[in-house]
Amino acid sequence: MSSSYDPEERRETPLALKLKARIRADGPISVDEYMRCCLYDREHGYYTTQTAIGRSGDFITAPEISQIFGELVGLWCAVVWQQMGSPKEFNLIEFGPGRGTMMRDMMRATKIVPGFLDGARVYLKDISKPLRGVQRATLDQANARVEWIWSIVDVISKGTERGLAPRRGIPTIIVGNEYLDCLPPMQFVWTGGTLITRFVDIDDRDRLVFRIGNPSSPWPWNIPQIKRDLIDHIFSAKLGDVVEYGNHSWLGDFLNWQTCAALFIDYGHELPHAGDTLQAVRNHAYEHPLTSPGEADVTTQVDFTSVAREAIRKSMVAHGPVTQAEFLGRLGIAERASRLMAANPAKAAEIEAGVARLMAPNGMGTRFKAIGLRSRQLPPLPGF
Repeated sequence: MSSSYDPEERRETPLALKLKARIRADGPISVDEYMRCCLYDREHGYYTTQTAIGRSGDFITAPEISQIFGELVGLWCAVVWQQMGSPKEFNLIEFGPGRGTMMRDMMRATKIVPGFLDGARVYLKDISKPLRGVQRATLDQANARVEWIWSIVDVISKGTERGLAPRRGIPTIIVGNEYLDCLPPMQFVWTGGTLITRFVDIDDRDRLVFRIGNPSSPWPWNIPQIKRDLIDHIFSAKLGDVVEYGNHSWLGDFLNWQTCAALFIDYGHELPHAGDTLQAVRNHAYEHPLTSPGEADVTTQVDFTSVAREAIRKSMVAHGPVTQAEFLGRLGIAERASRLMAANPAKAAEIEAGVARLMAPNGMGTRFKAIGLRSRQLPPLPGF
């Protein structure tokens, strides 16, 4: 993707007009609220209106690059299911399923595992109505019970309504590829002695701009847990640096099950550090995050340390993060690619190129990382 863009460019998208009207009426909004609106606004949010994944869209994800990615994730789930005792009934939930490609490949690969698909109650967690339509078409031929949910609460209520089992008694496996980067972090600026909130305002040219100050939103520095977490970032901060704080309290949802394991793969950093990672992508090119609100994918790099720390607070065990190349290598990507190339010689070059892209040492192979989370009674997760 092209990394050069005009930082001064602004497009008067429907969401930009809506946000400016809101700021005029109520004052500046925090960066995390801006990102939340860009992605999830009910009228104009990117993920509520767009189907932008794939070569014809704004960006492409690992499952769209190679079928082997989803196959290996599926087999990872099958091994974890066996570690759980091969339960006859279990939840298989994908967060942010995109076009449904990864789940399709997961299902195809796990057909060889007796009992896995028979016991799987498959849920896709997605707020995008346009993408839900694409997912249905992708999974139309899948031999599994697939349902769409808005939140984890939907899984719990559906299970209890059917009398399948007490909600905490249903083992659950959760996967998510490029999901964590869409969870908005708070942003602050280090002044040398304290942190000041970074927010979005309007300048004298009627443009959306970043400013610093302390808007009316609650100041989190006085919350002990947040203060402890932010101290790690401050150690590396220079005067004027942006410091991000991701709130991962949503991991508490995993406590709804006595037995739970999760796998998340995303781009980010292993150790806390200062720096602004907010970025926007449109039509396979980067642009300024304030350029096209609602019409560009706005994300941040994942702070995997904060994810692991919050999981531990929730009495779970965290594995990793490890690089995507390490994780896929341990799951046998080279062996699977060799077998697939032998079975499809006409597509051997395409298969090899896809795997090389996933494993690239200066690209997706190291930029993307995998983290595993599990209930304490489960054994160590595969791949870590």
